[in-house]
Formats: sequence, C-alpha cells, structure tokens
Amino acid sequence: MKTNLLGSNLKYDLKASLVVFLVALPLCLGIAIASGAPPMSGLIAGIIGGIVVGSLSGSHVSVSGPAAGLTVIVLDAISSLGTFELFLAAVVAAGVIQIILGFLRAGVLGYYFPHSVIKGMLTAIGLILILKQIPHALGWDKDQMGDLAFRQMDNQNTFSEIWYAIQYFSPGAIPIVLVSLGLILFFERPKIKNHRLLGVVPGALWAVISGILINQFYGIIKPEWKLDEEHLVTIPDVDSLSDLSTLVTFPNFGMITTPEFWVVAVTIAIIASIETLLSLEAGDKMDPQRRISPASKELVAQGVGNTISGLIGGLPLTAVIVRTSANVASGAKTKLSAILHGVLLLVLVIGIAEVLNLIPLSCLAAVLFVVGYKLAKPSIFIHEYQKGKNQFIPFVVTVLAILFTDLLTGIGIGIVFGIFFVIKTNYQQSVMVTERNGKYLVKLQKDVSFLNKAPLMRQLSQIPNGSFVILNASKAKFIDHDIQELLNDFISTSEDKKIKVELEGFNFNLKETL
Repeated sequence: MKTNLLGSNLKYDLKASLVVFLVALPLCLGIAIASGAPPMSGLIAGIIGGIVVGSLSGSHVSVSGPAAGLTVIVLDAISSLGTFELFLAAVVAAGVIQIILGFLRAGVLGYYFPHSVIKGMLTAIGLILILKQIPHALGWDKDQMGDLAFRQMDNQNTFSEIWYAIQYFSPGAIPIVLVSLGLILFFERPKIKNHRLLGVVPGALWAVISGILINQFYGIIKPEWKLDEEHLVTIPDVDSLSDLSTLVTFPNFGMITTPEFWVVAVTIAIIASIETLLSLEAGDKMDPQRRISPASKELVAQGVGNTISGLIGGLPLTAVIVRTSANVASGAKTKLSAILHGVLLLVLVIGIAEVLNLIPLSCLAAVLFVVGYKLAKPSIFIHEYQKGKNQFIPFVVTVLAILFTDLLTGIGIGIVFGIFFVIKTNYQQSVMVTERNGKYLVKLQKDVSFLNKAPLMRQLSQIPNGSFVILNASKAKFIDHDIQELLNDFISTSEDKKIKVELEGFNFNLKETL
C-alpha cells in the first residue's frame, strides 16, 4: 500500500523538488553572503534542512533551510562572538535547546497565531519576492538574493534598488527573464501541466535551460549583452567529496561558559522556533489536503537539523515560507519533495557545479516572480476584505509592516494588531443588549471578563427608569467577579429607578457573590 502510494506521488514530488532546488540554490548562497558567513555554510544548511529535517519532520509540504529572517541576527552574532567557529558552537547549542522545547511540547504555541497575521505574512512575502526580484530581472545584481528586509546592508532599500536597476539595467538580462517567464507560464497551463509527456519536466527547469542557452548565444552574436559572473549563480568550487570536506568548518566551544555565548544560542533557538512555527502554520494553510503538522515534533526535527548544521559548518535553519510555497505551488504531495531537494543540492553542487554557475540570476528571478504572485494575488486582498474589518485591518497592517521593516519585526507588529482585534471581537460578542417595546434583554454569552466591564456599565446606565430588564446568563460559561459585582450594583439600585429586574440562567445567587 505504502509502496503504491510512494510510486503514485513520486512524479509529483520529484517535479516539485526540482523547482524547490532552483529556488533554494540562490537563496542559500545569498543568505550566507548577506549574513557575513562563507557561501558554503548556506548550502550546507540547505542540504541538512532538506535531507535531515525533511526526514524527521511531520509536515508533508514544509521545506527547511537557511532563513532570511535570521540574517541580521547571524551577522551580529558572528561579530559579537568574534569568529565563525564560535558562532557554529552557538548554533549547536541552539539546536539542543530546540530539541528540549520540542519534548516540552512548546510547539503548541504555534496554534495561537491569528489567521489574519499568517495570511498577511504570506501575502507580504509574495509582494517582497516580486519587488526584490525586479533588480535581478533587470540585471542589477549588487545585492544577493535571499534578503527580505526593507533596508539593505548598503543603506539602500527595496525601492531605491529598483530605481537603480531601472537606471543601470543590463540589456541582456531582459530577454532572458521574459523568455523564462513565458516558458514557466506556458508550462503552468493545466493542459500542459497534466500532459503525459510535456508535464514531466517543470517549466522552471526549461526556463533555466533557456536562460543558459540565451546567455551563451549572446557570446556569439552580441558579446556586449553577455552576462558575466556578477549576474550568474556562483557556487564554491567543489569537484568531489574530498573537496567538500575542505569547505566544512567545525565549531569552537571555547566560549561555552560565557554569558555572551548563551545569549546568542538562546536568541537563535527562540527566533528560529518562532519562524518555524509560523512557517509550519502557513504551510498547513497552503496544503491542498489541509493536513495538520505536529508542531512540537517539528521543533525536535529543527533542533536535530541545527545541531548537525552547526557541527559541520552550516547556518542556522528554520522552516521557510518561500521554499514551502514553491513546493506547494509545484504540486508536492509528500515530504519526499523536501528530502529530494536536499539530495539535489548535495549531488548537483558536487557533480555539475560548472553548469550551475552558468545560470543567470535574471532567469531565477522569473521563477520567484511566479512564486510571489501566487502568494499575493489581488483576489487574496478582496477575500480578506470580505471577512470584515476585524480580519482585514490586521491583515493589511501585517503586510505593510513586513514590507517596510523585516519579517520578524513585521510579524510582531501584526500579532499585536491581530490579538487586539481578537480581544475586541470577543469583547463585543460577550455582552449583547437588545430592546423591544421598553423591555431590555441583557444577554451574557461565552466568557464575560473584566474587559467587558466598561461597555456593560455604559449600556446598563443608558437603560431608562421604569424599564423591565431581563439579565440572561444561560450561554455564559464564565462570569468574572467584577462583572458579578457590577450586576449586583445594578440590581441594588434598580428599585430607586423603578426598574424591574428578572434573572435567567444564573447558576448562582448574584447577591451571594458579594
């Protein structure tokens, strides 16, 4: 049964793994360089995230690797600890902390992130992907792929980079990105995608092949348009497994007894865990089969991955949205696609590095354009707007906050707004006052806490003298002592106002609560 299931899903998972590999390759390298770490450390983290975390994870669609959200933290940590080797030791310690958090069932915290914030995060990342790829599409490759922050390390920002790209574009990049986009969209058509022969190879791979061929063709007919190394993927020279071992860096635990070491380790563990839980929740929402991933098990898997990554010279890793969304959009069925993308990173980086280094970044920008659009379609904004302002406002705030700050800061701002509107909604629905022909029904619903005291006091004070009031608590599961006291005050003063009060559904005597 399992063998048949594996066989039926293999073609989908293999196809998806190719797309995720093409997305992950420049991101792993770009995040490492932006973090001030060796380029190989990003590839190691991507390989571990795919093979190790993918094997241990309970998620069917989530993909792990080096995270853009940790870029600034990694850069500061390497600087504060002094060497990359000392930083790797902190990554190992962070992994151990995550394993402990997983066994303590801390993953349950991930279920409390508001839906509007998760949706806003996905949409914001989609918009950022599109905006960040515009310079690469135009052949302006001064900044590495993978940085999602608004403000860049060179004091530029997302929009100023686009402006520079428009002024200083490389003519040869534009035909490549247009042809690549055309091929991807052509192979995305349902008839082509589901075709027995044409649907075997993903459009992203055809786009990469075409990008390489077009750039080589420039060398023959228009040499000034040919894109040089600055505009191509750049993988460290690895000709064999023995060469790979020379690029592996081992940790130095010399500072393990110092407070600075543990501040870095705990910070990485907490931030990586938060980003993982957010990405896991988002991945479950994107999964067409709506499967629920065990969050605590994911923390253990990430902890094992970070421990191994730190031991052999890799960056800290998390579950990541960009690769997960590419995985889902490419039709992945099981976690085999995540594992295979890690295998591809390992095998192809060693086997055909020279070929991979011919891939134009403008070509990969086309792949990320499509991923970004699927995350940030205009219909998503319409759908969230139709849910009402209590959902739409936190959604928009999250989108804008992430767009103009960075992933973690934006999510933090979004969560604050999301929680505020969740409380506001419950706050409004817990007490309802209706009036008909001079009779007032004060209905207490669900849990009525001290947060409802002010509006309830205001509504009771507005009931005119001589009215008939029914206080109904048949649907209330909990009534805070402050609310009970307020109701008692209202009852005790009702005779003076000639207000007749009738109680329904109270399982205690209000007078006795005093």
